[in-house]
Amino acid sequence: MTVWDDVVGQDRVTAQLAAAARDADALVTAEHAAAGAGRDAQPEPSAEGGGASQMTHAWLFTGPPGAGRATAARAFAAALQCVSPDRATELGTPGCGFCDGCHTALVGTHADVEIVRTDLLSIGVKETRDLVRRSSLSPAGGRWQVIVLEDADRLTEGAGNVLLKAVEEPAPRTVWLLCAPSVEDVLPTIRSRCRQLSLTTPPVDAVAQVLVRRDGIEPEAAARAARATQGHIGRARRLATDERARARRTAVLKLPLRVDDIGGCLKAAQELIDAAGEDAKQVAEDVDTKETEELRAALGAASGTGGRLPRGTAGAMKELQDRQKRRSTRTQRDSLDLALVDLTGFYRDVLALQLGASVALANDEVRDSVQRIATTSTPERTLRRIEAVIACREALDRNVAPLLAVEAMTAALRAG
Repeated sequence: MTVWDDVVGQDRVTAQLAAAARDADALVTAEHAAAGAGRDAQPEPSAEGGGASQMTHAWLFTGPPGAGRATAARAFAAALQCVSPDRATELGTPGCGFCDGCHTALVGTHADVEIVRTDLLSIGVKETRDLVRRSSLSPAGGRWQVIVLEDADRLTEGAGNVLLKAVEEPAPRTVWLLCAPSVEDVLPTIRSRCRQLSLTTPPVDAVAQVLVRRDGIEPEAAARAARATQGHIGRARRLATDERARARRTAVLKLPLRVDDIGGCLKAAQELIDAAGEDAKQVAEDVDTKETEELRAALGAASGTGGRLPRGTAGAMKELQDRQKRRSTRTQRDSLDLALVDLTGFYRDVLALQLGASVALANDEVRDSVQRIATTSTPERTLRRIEAVIACREALDRNVAPLLAVEAMTAALRAG
């Protein structure tokens, strides 16, 4: 099993990355040999038969949610750190998946691979400056210093400007791997200095196969989850393994039948908001208490909630509480957005039946409900309903109060 096996349905992208990893390995090998001989290293030709090297210092992975942007970036990071004896021979290629370099890079413990993801709404200047300082260090293992920024679209404008300098003038043997839904989500000055890789939504069958192979999920359940999420790998895994996620989705798919009157619209909207809030509350229960106790212990407070903090440490506790509040907001919005995606999928199935399209229904388990809405409506009304869900997602992105945005959507769903 190589590092590329989990990059599902992206053959063109993996071929490019594998070629870059081969050239990167040849460059490191040449530099080590040159250092031993006391001379300057010369760039190696491309492993695909001459010409310029396929390797560069900055990459931008884009693609729709669930396409596997972060998975591809982490696989590439692992291939750059591969130390398999067979990697430079005809028997192998960098990214074996078994050596110490590959394994530690994939699990997040490699000293020269920094995986950056955020559970907050944005990545600020302070965090980005810390990353830039990290990128200026020489690799501890002598190969590459790799920074994987999984949420590059969440950089604030100030943070993007801080990152720009590091991407413009990278340290030797430092590689930036940025991930974002689209190139428009990254500053033009940054994306112009990156090699861009565009991923596509993987086929449903391929997602089902990887759930069976990697997660041990029963084939029937894997196929159902992959079909329901339309190729979103992360959501498919959660749906197949989390009973609560399946219950939430079932509740969302009942919403189109509950908006017959204004009272039903308002009640359905409140229930969506409450469900998202419950998700945020559970995350807080799982994480916040542990974080708070760990910080109190680090600051020298006695164990338990009654221990007093030493003088001058209240600011650190306040900073943690603010971060936890921002994370709760992000969790609530992500949960709500997931429900809206499921709702869009429902109306997509309705439209498919109305137009007689020969496509498989994503929500075949509620075919009766889909058929009922399809026969009592028109394609034009279905399109307006899809637009209403999209408008709600956009309103949430603009920080409109969630309950107001969802109430407006449910009223629009009723009107059609």
